Amino acid sequence: MRDLRPPLRQAEPENRFKWTHFFLSGLALFVGGGLAASVLSVVLYAWIPVPVTPLMVFKSIEAGFAGEKMAYEKDWVSLEKIQPQVIRAAIASEDFRFIQHAGFDFEAIRKAIETNKRAERNGRKRVRGASTISQQTAKNVFLWPSRSWVRKGVEAWFTILMESVWSKRRIMEVYLNVIEFGPGVYGVEAASRHYFKKPAARLTSAEAALLIAVLPNPIRFRVDRPSAYVRYRQSAILRRMPYVEMPD
Repeated sequence: MRDLRPPLRQAEPENRFKWTHFFLSGLALFVGGGLAASVLSVVLYAWIPVPVTPLMVFKSIEAGFAGEKMAYEKDWVSLEKIQPQVIRAAIASEDFRFIQHAGFDFEAIRKAIETNKRAERNGRKRVRGASTISQQTAKNVFLWPSRSWVRKGVEAWFTILMESVWSKRRIMEVYLNVIEFGPGVYGVEAASRHYFKKPAARLTSAEAALLIAVLPNPIRFRVDRPSAYVRYRQSAILRRMPYVEMPD
């Protein structure tokens, strides 16, 4: 008598196991490769200048789609060729405990959370951030220009790597050479020549503070046409500069 029962599918669990193993192996290889590449890039940039940043590439592509030609000004210089008052201004404005922390300023984070909660209760937008110079450098050098929790997590990873491998002087040197100071103007040397027609080594305290004052939004705020808010920030930075602890 013919057996009409469907055949047993014995191989299905085995196939499922193979595909799961294949997926997990690929994922592990991808993550491991990414971690290795991130470590290698941080080690390399501890010694060599950063040739281009993701933001520069992104804005060049964006300009290309808009039918525009995006040329950027960039001139890498060592920290020794940057007026120390620029370093003081950057720390005074962006990260007063730069020398003391290991990449994350938890006191600033706590204050930012409290300030932003009060702003939300009053129906206002977030008004305060807590990114350190180390975090900003990680974002500018290694990451895409967007806001998400995933990117924040990757930023934290690069910040830890940088603080482990780079000195504070190197972090500051890279930061001041890649930060955007206006449309197509990257780094303090290019900004100094663009706006003041002289090298960064010859900037005055007031000029240094004015450059740093636009960093919350260098596209909205202008060095060449400073608003009342930018002038207010410049004055506040100048008042804080004498109390800054400088990197060795």
